[in-house]
Amino acid sequence: MYQQAQEENSAEKPRRRSRIREAHEQKILEAAEQVFAHKGFNGATIEEIAEQSDLSKQNMLYYFASKEVLYQAVLRKIFHLWLDSLNLLGQQGEDPATMLSNYIRGKLEISRTMPNGSKVFANEIINGAPHIKQYLKENLQPALEADVKLVKEWIAQGKMDDIDPYHLFFVIWASTQTYADFSSQIQLALDKPSLDSDDFTRAGDFLTHTLLKGIGLSS
Repeated sequence: MYQQAQEENSAEKPRRRSRIREAHEQKILEAAEQVFAHKGFNGATIEEIAEQSDLSKQNMLYYFASKEVLYQAVLRKIFHLWLDSLNLLGQQGEDPATMLSNYIRGKLEISRTMPNGSKVFANEIINGAPHIKQYLKENLQPALEADVKLVKEWIAQGKMDDIDPYHLFFVIWASTQTYADFSSQIQLALDKPSLDSDDFTRAGDFLTHTLLKGIGLSS
């Protein structure tokens, strides 16, 4: 009995350390998103991120060895969330209107829940994607080509207008991400201190109606 208790205790220690590590890494990533979103890669400092994380610089560097490593982690976090959960082929529904509607609203949800991560990613792209260009080629391009192929099949089947699938996705990306990347502009226009869930619901209603109607579908 005593030996069993010892074994269980020994097994629990690594799990506890793993949970602590995950919690610290998540805390650091959230702080880094905020600092990188407002200062950019060049303007951000390890010291500022550590302070925002309530950790010492030395402790933070134990989890992420450099600013470059941390920046890459932030970029990959938002990119994989954006890519994995928002692939058109993975959307619920059997008809184009439902799948595209879910895709649009899903993109808006990312802008609502991760505005800082979206801004970091946008700044990286605006500057020519110097840190993740190859990574994007290897991961974004195959996913996009699969979605474009699906839209072309819908067009060939007469389910929607004969439009350019690439530009359809470009418009969806731009129109949904603007609610995160240019949130300050929208807040000023709406005379609001911040955007709330109702604003994103209304944005989703408008975008699905406008985009789907524009390509020959009913929302």
